[in-house]
Amino acid sequence: MRPQLDTVGVLDVGSFSAHLLVVAADQNAPLTPLYSDKVRLRLDRGLDASGRLRAEGVDAIAAAIAAVRGRARRAGLPIGEFVPFATSSVRDAANADEVVRRIARRTGVVLRTFTGQQEAQLAYLAARRWSGKEGTLTVLDVGGGTVEVATGAADEPLVAESLPYGARTLTALGLVHREAEVAELIRRALTEDDLAALHRGRAVGCSKVFGGLAKLAGRRTLRVTDLDRWIPRLARLSARRRAKLPGISRHRAEQSLAGAVAARALMEVTGHDAVVVSPWSTTQGLLLALREHRSELVGTDAA
Repeated sequence: MRPQLDTVGVLDVGSFSAHLLVVAADQNAPLTPLYSDKVRLRLDRGLDASGRLRAEGVDAIAAAIAAVRGRARRAGLPIGEFVPFATSSVRDAANADEVVRRIARRTGVVLRTFTGQQEAQLAYLAARRWSGKEGTLTVLDVGGGTVEVATGAADEPLVAESLPYGARTLTALGLVHREAEVAELIRRALTEDDLAALHRGRAVGCSKVFGGLAKLAGRRTLRVTDLDRWIPRLARLSARRRAKLPGISRHRAEQSLAGAVAARALMEVTGHDAVVVSPWSTTQGLLLALREHRSELVGTDAA
């Protein structure tokens, strides 16, 4: 009988999906998924005016977790070390503690959350490993609730920060047509030392937002000039028409303009006219941290 392959897995519960990703636990193995399963969510629509995740949002998360676990079990998937975690859509909800408890009671899965700084560190680790290059690397990541920035010249970033200016947040605040103001908000949230460090080295853009924008621009290296062309075009289009463009899915179309504005602001503030787009981000960073036994990154805070 062949020995069972050791694996590590991550269940990433975000605003738009619950995604189970499993890879080999061997650090020398490629980070190629042995199993991948995704259920769509729309948690961006599940928040009420006070920032609480409504019952239908909790129901959707519980159903998604049950679905991916059930399919993995039926597929005979061997999952070794396994981390279920939720991004800012749950972490920053006003009733986050209650949401995590209710999901745990219904599914037996206790969702973990990471601090914004931990998410920035995980994105940095993913981009560092994906790039496979030495030297200073600046990492930019646009999420739904937050944006992350990190930079360093080794495995550990010198700067790792998370700021509350993601695509969902900018849309909710009505800032999608105020590009200069978004850039200024991000600039003011960073220290002079952080800004100086972030201006150095090569830049890598992580997340679905950067990936979609690069596809929209038709290139792997996304440039500020690409965004300067596309932001006015996106602003003129309805969400339905945006969803017909390359790189913009139907469920992300409403926030696609805000994502482009956030990406443009990050590039401007950090002084990078171009970013190479990485397919790896926080989820892959967590898988790498599990494989490398990096307790400082795998350790989590309760929601």
